[in-house]
Amino acid sequence: MVEGKTVLITGASMGIGRQTAFLFAKEGAKVILTYHKDKKEAEDAAKKCKELGAKKVLVINLNVMDDASIKSCISEAAEKFKQIDIFINNAGVIAWKPLLEQSYDEIESQIRVNYEGLVKMTKEALPYVKDMIINIASGAGKTGYPSLSTYCGTKFAVRGFTQSMAGEIRDMKWACVNPGMTATRMTNFSGDPPEKVAKIILDTASGKIKPDSKLDVDVWGY
Repeated sequence: MVEGKTVLITGASMGIGRQTAFLFAKEGAKVILTYHKDKKEAEDAAKKCKELGAKKVLVINLNVMDDASIKSCISEAAEKFKQIDIFINNAGVIAWKPLLEQSYDEIESQIRVNYEGLVKMTKEALPYVKDMIINIASGAGKTGYPSLSTYCGTKFAVRGFTQSMAGEIRDMKWACVNPGMTATRMTNFSGDPPEKVAKIILDTASGKIKPDSKLDVDVWGY
């Protein structure tokens, strides 16, 4: 189970990351929440985690598009907790537009947050991770959708990266949790409740759910 384990969740101030933090807190985990801009929401989430039973809670500001921020985040987490048992790459952004309508900034932010930042965070965290890395991909990482070309590309990449890393580092558990449409800010709050995705993430981390041969855990299958 996850009681007493240290769990780092990126993008934990809102949405799926926030609800995931709450579930780990209920299980008595030590929770590290990162946020980029939503400081108040992150602090509120940390307070609730303590109330729910988290053994220890730490909030860290993180910009996954900034190398110094990535290094500082992992350094602080390692200094305070010594190790990270479960690392959840959840931070993500989206632009719901045909490619010709996407600005270069929108293209760059999706690629850098959803994929480049995830890769760099994984590289920096690996020396401290003891049990499992869960990357949050998407149903849009298994099927390409119109008006989501850049986003889909990043999520396909996350799945490929996860499969490759599982071959590189075989003594660690790896998984991609793939949500469908989920009611968060990214979807204008349409779709499945983020609590459902959070439960799948928790069950994957605790071993109740096993990834398939491609390391995928498809939320719509549960």
